[in-house]
Amino acid sequence: LALALKGISYDLVPVNLIKDGGQQFSAEFKALNPMQQVPALKIDGITLSQSLAIINYLEETHPNPRLLPQDPKKRAQVRMIADHIASGIQPLQNLSVLKQMGENKMEWAQNCITSGFQALEQILKHTAGCYCVGDDVSIADLCLVPQVANAERFKVDMSPYPTITRINKALLELEAFKISHPSRQPDTPAELRA
Repeated sequence: LALALKGISYDLVPVNLIKDGGQQFSAEFKALNPMQQVPALKIDGITLSQSLAIINYLEETHPNPRLLPQDPKKRAQVRMIADHIASGIQPLQNLSVLKQMGENKMEWAQNCITSGFQALEQILKHTAGCYCVGDDVSIADLCLVPQVANAERFKVDMSPYPTITRINKALLELEAFKISHPSRQPDTPAELRA
């Protein structure tokens, strides 16, 4: 999303988390990311992992369009929401965690997302404009859309979250979000494609 929003061209190399026992466990990928997780980005002679670290690097090196507000209070709100999603909700539905849940993985994922979305809905009631924080797309929005896609994948009832739903719908009208949506990636399984 950040690459698309900032107009940075890139070559996508899919890493299938299931095929061949998980391509992230290959020696080649482990050399890129010792945590053996996606994403990893090679840029400007370095390799970065972790979504927020990558997005922040892109923000610092390609500042337009801005993904962090200039106002320090709004910037803190963007970071809070991004961390809420990227650290508080998303990791609990990673494949490595879900494997440990066995037959209860759907219920586990639903509970994690629901708990996180209950809090997030309350936060967004105070910060949202058109998007998560005001009327400009921010790093928080880049975290929200993939998490809503996960909620849909795990069949979470979105009706208790009208603010999240409204913001997600508005973001999906933007071209960068359309082309970067998880359901439109070349390695998306057929049953999850848009």
